[in-house]
Amino acid sequence: MEFWQLSEVEIQALQLSLWVSGWAVVTSLPLGIFMAWVLARLNFPGKNLLDGLVHLPLVLPPVVTGYLLLVLLGRNGLIGVALYKYLGIVLAFNWKGAVLAAALMSFPLLVRAVRLSLESVDRGLESAARTLGAGPLRVFFTVTLPLMVPGIIAGLILAFARSLGEFGATITFVSNIRGQTQTLPLALYTLTQVPDGEIGAMRLCLLSVLIAMAALVCSEVLARRFAARLEG
Repeated sequence: MEFWQLSEVEIQALQLSLWVSGWAVVTSLPLGIFMAWVLARLNFPGKNLLDGLVHLPLVLPPVVTGYLLLVLLGRNGLIGVALYKYLGIVLAFNWKGAVLAAALMSFPLLVRAVRLSLESVDRGLESAARTLGAGPLRVFFTVTLPLMVPGIIAGLILAFARSLGEFGATITFVSNIRGQTQTLPLALYTLTQVPDGEIGAMRLCLLSVLIAMAALVCSEVLARRFAARLEG
């Protein structure tokens, strides 16, 4: 087998990683924009606590986050038992749980990027739109949101890259099941534990680096293009 010829296990891991990462950023985007707006524009008791909770996954060991997910949302967890009993939803040990773990770990990066973009929006433009008779929702969707696009793009791609590299929370919450929850990092870890797996592990390592670098470059290019378009 040539060095760049991926095995069936590696292809499955790549496809699952892209699937999980894509769903993670798509499902967390609306909440991320809302949370960024709350933290940037509102003042209320407990704001610092909320800010800390949003960014908690950045400082907690990923295994701790995964364990908390298992305790809360496992089939017999505090919340998971009700989800299974009344809605038939099981999150632990399947790809949906992997999406949740990846979304939770990447959520702070998404919120931070969107929040920074929102804080740079000229509020005078919003005031001008309101004086012309636009309501709050119209101002947000026609003025504020378009100006936030560079930050949203950057946040999405950073969150995608973070989701792609998620390991600790994923393996703790959904285990390492081939074809179901075995993403790129988990497949790489598995290959390092078996004889003659070094070449496959190196392939996945380089592939992960290339995908992450491509995501970061795309984020920078797209953000600059939208920023230039808005300035123009």
